[in-house]
Amino acid sequence: MHNYRNFLPEELAADPSFRRWTLYNDPEEDTIWAEWLELNPDKRELVVKARNFLINAEAAFNQITEDEIANEIYRLSHSIGENKAKKSSIWRLFRPNWYNMAASILLLMFAGWWFNKQTPSQQQSDQYKVILSQIKEPLVKEENVTDKARLIILADGSSVLLQPKSRITYPTNFEGNKREVFLSGEAFFEVAKNPDKPFYVYAHSLATKVLGTSFKVSAFEGDKEVKVVVKTGRVSVFPMTQEAIATQQADDKLGGMVLTPNQQIVFAPKELRLTRSLVPDPKLLELPIQSQSFEFKGTPITDVFATLEKSYGVKIIHDADVMKNCFLTASLSDEPLFEKINLICKTIGAQYEQLDASIIITSKGCY
Repeated sequence: MHNYRNFLPEELAADPSFRRWTLYNDPEEDTIWAEWLELNPDKRELVVKARNFLINAEAAFNQITEDEIANEIYRLSHSIGENKAKKSSIWRLFRPNWYNMAASILLLMFAGWWFNKQTPSQQQSDQYKVILSQIKEPLVKEENVTDKARLIILADGSSVLLQPKSRITYPTNFEGNKREVFLSGEAFFEVAKNPDKPFYVYAHSLATKVLGTSFKVSAFEGDKEVKVVVKTGRVSVFPMTQEAIATQQADDKLGGMVLTPNQQIVFAPKELRLTRSLVPDPKLLELPIQSQSFEFKGTPITDVFATLEKSYGVKIIHDADVMKNCFLTASLSDEPLFEKINLICKTIGAQYEQLDASIIITSKGCY
């Protein structure tokens, strides 16, 4: 058996023995490679990468037409001295020994060719589908077909204001070490803080990673650009490429291009171009909730609830007469809605419950 220790993943994927083991479950090869792994336990990562590379390459190879293969074999035959090959008949008449020699080269060459043939937006769309398919928990799909923003509360308590003509897909529960949602359209997020469990928003061609903050993502189908605007905290944004996603998911910290409050990024998928800038006028942001500071100083509680109603599009039912002496002094910047409600109720000694699209506040008043 060869000494594969110094092989690169793509070199290992081209090896006939490795290919028989990976693609055809050959019993003899299975014994050989099990023994090799036992003797070389530090090379398990190499084997995993090579297997993934080979499986993806095989899938790409199977999607290429015979004419494309014939053309490439014709070109390759000339590069290695088979100058008498005829393009029209090479696919049917090339010698078996020549094919055995070229098969490994063609497999890897076509895998790279196929991937590079795809546009950046196609590659990003593929990654979007791959990540979505890996979610093990049941998925919920919500679409806003109204002309007003729609409030959605996720399992971790995060708030999502889904704008008209927008759609969001998310798991019923966030298992594992990350929280992932999928957006088409526009939404404003207030993410519950959890540094040990990063929150990802995948919007077709752009991914946003946060630990707990508030921001807006705009990614309508058909738009040439994707936009992320930060209200509070810090977010990391990166293209939906395999390399960028792997790098980001390998670390709980924020990396890549990081945005801070009142900064925005515009992403052009076709050119993989990220442009960062300041929000031209922070006081004139598009959504009411983005221009609201949620800073209260001795504010009557009825006014506080009115502010929340306007920002989130929810109805907050309370007895204004009973609570006429209740005032709030607090900074409720980027907390999700129900965290805000919970903090308010603790401050003024009230309780709340959610009923359909309304929040009911009960209180004995403030004295």
